[in-house]
Amino acid sequence: MRVRLILPGLLAATALTLVGCGAEKTVSSSGAAQKTNPTASGSSAPAQAGAGTAAVPAALRFTGTTVDGKPFDASTLAGKPTVLWFWAPWCPKCRAQAAETAKVAADNAGKANVLGVAGLDKNAAMKDFVSRTGTENFPHLSDEAGDVWKRFEVTEQSRYVILDKDGETVYEGVLPAGEGLAEKVAGLTG
Repeated sequence: MRVRLILPGLLAATALTLVGCGAEKTVSSSGAAQKTNPTASGSSAPAQAGAGTAAVPAALRFTGTTVDGKPFDASTLAGKPTVLWFWAPWCPKCRAQAAETAKVAADNAGKANVLGVAGLDKNAAMKDFVSRTGTENFPHLSDEAGDVWKRFEVTEQSRYVILDKDGETVYEGVLPAGEGLAEKVAGLTG
């Protein structure tokens, strides 16, 4: 209950004080367990994505709604490296990252996943951002309540969390204008 009282204040303070700045951090596989909440969707046992597919790691056991209003199940991302791009529609640094993030998504289609996680605003603004930035080639969650942001302990916009094919966090940080994103993804798909 205490988290519910503190988190809205933290998100509001973050929105007012941070405009996409922060330090990058490479996280070891032991750190990944700290960054995700394996019981957030109710089970700590490994879930199965389906017959013949990869087991769903704890990091990818969440659901949401896309900015277009469609249901989204992150378990569909299992088995491939995944880039989670946390952005806000009013953020100039996020806007600067959009072109490179869309290029990485297009260049790695079928080899890696890219998922935008929009927050800190209303869905209409998020949908407009996707349209204006040309990032329609990959899905974007409308995370108005900040549930996915909380799950990954993201406290600032313009942040990438990169997971390997096993769902372990291998990178977390800011990549100005998306610089270095392609190389990080290539290191996981190559």
